[in-house]
Amino acid sequence: MARNELRPVVKLRSTAGTGHTYVTRKNRRNDPDRLTLRKYDPVAREHVLYREER
Repeated sequence: MARNELRPVVKLRSTAGTGHTYVTRKNRRNDPDRLTLRKYDPVAREHVLYREER
């Protein structure tokens, strides 16, 4: 099955400096800029901002 370029797999890295990452998909048509989500960082044991890596 071909990969869909409209919904690429992106890696979200923690801004707390712990190095923890999440992997998700995003819709390029709705979110053309870098994705930022507030998610739980198990290393820092708190909710922090996660930014998309390129």
